[in-house]
Amino acid sequence: MSRTQKTEVRAQTMDKREIIFIFALCSLLFALTIGCKDKIKPGTAEVKRQVVTGVTITEIQPVQVDEYYETSGTVKAKTISVIASRVMGTITSVKVKEGDRVHTGQTLMTIDDRDIAQRVKAADKAVEAAKQNKSLMDITYQRYKNLHDEKAISQQEIDQIETQKKVADMEYEKARAMLAEAQVHHGFTRITAPISGVVTEKKIELGSMAVPGIPILTVEDNSYFRIEANVDERLSGKLKTGMPVDVIIDSIGQETKGRISEIIPAVDPMSRTFLIKVDMKMPSLKTGIYGRVLIPEGKKEAILVPQKAIVEKGQLVGVYVVDKQGVITYRLIKAGKKYGEQIEVLSGLNGGEKIIIDGVEKAIDGGIIK
Repeated sequence: MSRTQKTEVRAQTMDKREIIFIFALCSLLFALTIGCKDKIKPGTAEVKRQVVTGVTITEIQPVQVDEYYETSGTVKAKTISVIASRVMGTITSVKVKEGDRVHTGQTLMTIDDRDIAQRVKAADKAVEAAKQNKSLMDITYQRYKNLHDEKAISQQEIDQIETQKKVADMEYEKARAMLAEAQVHHGFTRITAPISGVVTEKKIELGSMAVPGIPILTVEDNSYFRIEANVDERLSGKLKTGMPVDVIIDSIGQETKGRISEIIPAVDPMSRTFLIKVDMKMPSLKTGIYGRVLIPEGKKEAILVPQKAIVEKGQLVGVYVVDKQGVITYRLIKAGKKYGEQIEVLSGLNGGEKIIIDGVEKAIDGGIIK
């Protein structure tokens, strides 16, 4: 065989080997690809989740709750006494300050009474003089009456004496009335508490001039309070005096029961509301604070969750929902009214879903409960 023929044979042999190698390599790659497809399918990759323990879950179901109309108003003491002087004079003593508790008839301030005391003294003397004159006329009249009975004097003379006696009686009564008036005015120099309660305002100091009609003290009866609130006109025919309502004072975090004590029948044409007054007994209240009034309107079906299950993340409000596989998901919700320790969920949850109600601080979004 020539050299050229040997070279051709060697080339053909190398071509066959290359083809076999390439074919084997392709077969191996194909087999690996098929194997991977059989082992990892799209959407079925196993995710490693963190196991969460120490939480309590419950199933949420719709319940029947009371439906309320909510309004707001300002709290005031049911009885507020604004005290002013009845006479003009200098304040000689101040016996109370703001915050002091007082009782009915207690002296709060005194006013200089020297001039009025002299009037009382003069009126007392006038009474004494009128009394002496009346006694004298009584004796004189009796003497003249005896003489008239004995026919010793005329009818005209006895009539004159009788008239003088009546005048003396009237002068005596007039003097007594003037004394009583002077004593009343003298009593005005002592400013007393008209009701039992707490002094909430003092507008005058020792040595200042008291002027009739100008308020100087305010005393509030803090045993009963009242909240005044505006109500939509659609409820005008549904509310009655004595009707129970709920009152919530957010500033102190308290809720109490109240009763409608007064309904103003006039409707404001601008706001289309009318005024109601609700009485309540809560000594911890103060005049001027804000309060909410919840008026029952009937029943409705709602989804309620415990307040401790609510998780706030910045401006977001949600709960941790647990699905059938035990996977935890943070679900945004829209919260509604508060019912005791529970919150109404307006959207974001459906009946039959499970949420974490205890141990929410241990919950992790994407975690799993075994």
